[in-house]
Amino acid sequence: MLLTITYVLLRSTIPEDPTDAGEWLSTGSGRVDFALWLVPFAGIAFLWFIGVIRDRLGDHEDQFFSSILFGSGLLFIAMTFIATALAGALIAAYQLDPVATIENGIYSLERETIFRVTNVFGVRMAGVFMFSAGTIWLRSGTMPRWMVALTYTVAIVQLFSLGFTLWFTMLFPSWVLVVSVHFLLYPPTVVENDDDDTSAETTSA
Repeated sequence: MLLTITYVLLRSTIPEDPTDAGEWLSTGSGRVDFALWLVPFAGIAFLWFIGVIRDRLGDHEDQFFSSILFGSGLLFIAMTFIATALAGALIAAYQLDPVATIENGIYSLERETIFRVTNVFGVRMAGVFMFSAGTIWLRSGTMPRWMVALTYTVAIVQLFSLGFTLWFTMLFPSWVLVVSVHFLLYPPTVVENDDDDTSAETTSA
């Protein structure tokens, strides 16, 4: 939810037209500053989400795909941090010298960098994350089939889609929300283990 709010703030502030005059740098600075404040907590929550996925797997964890899951998750959140930091730095530079920021190419360069980091590389890493999670769940049987099918579908869309909009990145946090709600509604069952008692009785005998 924190990541969704961050994306909404950024997408509603930064216009889609790459040739815009940069008016949002003065009118939307408050929303971007709030997104900058939220995104570290969103990153912490996402790291917690990765931990919950791995904890749910337990002994069923696939080391190969879990490594890809962990790596792609870290890359995704790192790119989110970078893109948000660039937006904040762009606003700070504009406040110091508005004319120079627009005319010397800093605005165009950073704006395109933000879009490429989030909408190309970040989206692809999110797709890899979901593909790895879906494969682990399919092999281990720890998640229902409909969840695996949904995960693969969204992952394929994000990995191979040739076109995208500024709101395309919303697919991943929406998927995270669905998985999180499922985890909350269906907690793991704790199985009582009497091995310790059996071992104690055997030792006594």
